[in-house]
Amino acid sequence: MMILAALLSWFLVGLFIRVSKARGWGQPVRKDGPQTHLIKEGTPTAGGVAFVLALALVFFPLYFTGRAGDSRELLLMLAALGMGIIGGLDDFLKVASRMRGSGKKELLAREKFPLQILVGLIFAYFAAPLASHELLPSFGTVGDIVLLTLVMVGSVNAFNFTDGLDGLLGGVAMIVLLPLLAVSPVSALLVAVLLGFLWFNAHPARVFMGDMGSHAIGAIAAGAYILYADVWLLPLAAIIPVVAVLSVVIQVVSFKTRGKRVFRMSPIQHHFELSGWPETHVTVRFWVITAIATAAVWWILGGRP
Repeated sequence: MMILAALLSWFLVGLFIRVSKARGWGQPVRKDGPQTHLIKEGTPTAGGVAFVLALALVFFPLYFTGRAGDSRELLLMLAALGMGIIGGLDDFLKVASRMRGSGKKELLAREKFPLQILVGLIFAYFAAPLASHELLPSFGTVGDIVLLTLVMVGSVNAFNFTDGLDGLLGGVAMIVLLPLLAVSPVSALLVAVLLGFLWFNAHPARVFMGDMGSHAIGAIAAGAYILYADVWLLPLAAIIPVVAVLSVVIQVVSFKTRGKRVFRMSPIQHHFELSGWPETHVTVRFWVITAIATAAVWWILGGRP
């Protein structure tokens, strides 16, 4: 089924690129960012819509015929779709405002966070009794629900901040999920559909992921570690998303309190670009760091899921 998911994703992403180009759904590029990104102006965005659709089209027939795991997998998939829809709304507003030249440009943080918290809270309510505790015991029902809600919301935003370089987020997500492929069909299918997406997202990218894809990835990564490993192992495996979101927080706090920037640009992947690293070097080195961190997670888990 992974082969089917990868091929369906490859087909749908390719179709999405053709439709996007025909309709002019191009991505604008920040003029104050790396100058090498200027040639990316107009590249189709929101390609995550296509691979999330592929994921759903393969998962639900498998699940309802009893071949895609238990209720934990349905919970994972619904969390991914819930967060994905929030990101997709953001993608839609961005594309629509550019097409019209006016209108609401994106979801504001004060609009996005309550929606993310709502989805995270619903997930946490059902996930708390099912959560795996390999490292630390439960904090009790209420404590676990609060913790898991924060982890889900934090993961979605951390993985979202990791996007921005060709192939970066797709590769990081695939590596992070490797220890759980044997026990989580949703995780395995996500890796498969990301393979189809990376065919077009590899440097130089023909399509960008957008928020729907990054939100769905963050939800599945968080949910899979919560349900099958341990919530405390996620920050280790997902060290790059953690550093990415921390770099944004540090940059904002520093600028607002001291009027100075710590990084040339945040998230941190753009800092390294502006420091002279080629985009492909940043991507591959971040993959390597993720692989080392994920190997450590695998070792902690005893070389098993």
